[in-house]
Amino acid sequence: MRKRAVIALLCLVALVGAIALSLAVGAKQIDLGTIWQSLASYDPEDPLQRIVRESRWSRTLIGILAGAALGVAGALMQSLTRNPFADPGLLGINAGASLAVVLGLTTGLATGFATQVPIAFVGAGLAAVLVYAIGARGAAAGAPVRLALAGVALTALISSVTYAVLMVDDATLDQYRLWVAGSLTGRQSEDVAALVPLVAIAIVAALFASRQLEAVALGEDAARALGVRIGAIRTVIIVLVTLLAAAATAAAGPIVFVGLAVPHLARALIGASLPWLVVVSALGGAALVLVCDVIGRVIAPPGEIGVGITTAFIGGLIFALMSRRMKVVEL
Repeated sequence: MRKRAVIALLCLVALVGAIALSLAVGAKQIDLGTIWQSLASYDPEDPLQRIVRESRWSRTLIGILAGAALGVAGALMQSLTRNPFADPGLLGINAGASLAVVLGLTTGLATGFATQVPIAFVGAGLAAVLVYAIGARGAAAGAPVRLALAGVALTALISSVTYAVLMVDDATLDQYRLWVAGSLTGRQSEDVAALVPLVAIAIVAALFASRQLEAVALGEDAARALGVRIGAIRTVIIVLVTLLAAAATAAAGPIVFVGLAVPHLARALIGASLPWLVVVSALGGAALVLVCDVIGRVIAPPGEIGVGITTAFIGGLIFALMSRRMKVVEL
């Protein structure tokens, strides 16, 4: 218990540091004193404070939102499927969001970030519903393996349709490349304001549902003996994973490896206690996305590399090292 609390505290400290870096580092370096003044006593006449309030704060907010959502979604998905290498993409969420954005760009419905968010969210949600509908039919309905297989099959189908559309529409391909790389730029806080309470409520709900999901991880017979309604808790978890991953994908694009690497590392550090895993994954995911975003800003000036690319590289490197040096923790 004490070890878990210390690790959670360290993750919180890391997140605070990542927030400071995100607000301070960029094309224009800003000292911490100016950052504090922009938040505590904003002076709109100060150009540096305007940069913090009008640009970097919304970017940082979206990074926190996307990272925390992906971290928690990954923790829930790994526990639900009893697979420490699972991630939210198993439900076809990224593929569904990508196809929806491509269709929106092709038809002219997605004219900017403000319209891409709801379109991506709807696409991700529909994909997850289809996966669950397929996995919930036949023998062993709703079993983790069936859901994973349904997700892989539907992801392949949706991806093939997405690529087919892109192959015949060069204009859509040019716009899609900017979105699919994952980015926190060009976002305004009001554009994602509706997603903040959604993610917060979903994370709180995940904490409440985590105890029952822990019982399911012990085995269906044990869970039923403890009075857990297995079908209901699976449905709740899938809905939460969908909401969290869809919100993150809609806000920042299909960022990979965060939902896979962060919960896996958290489980190696704190064990399989799901409530603590949810907390640490949320803090760690948010910190990782912000740090990767800062790295993307500084390694290719005066331009920058999308956060989805840096998370893929850094997250993949971390995960490769973990796979070599750590034993897989059984769920």
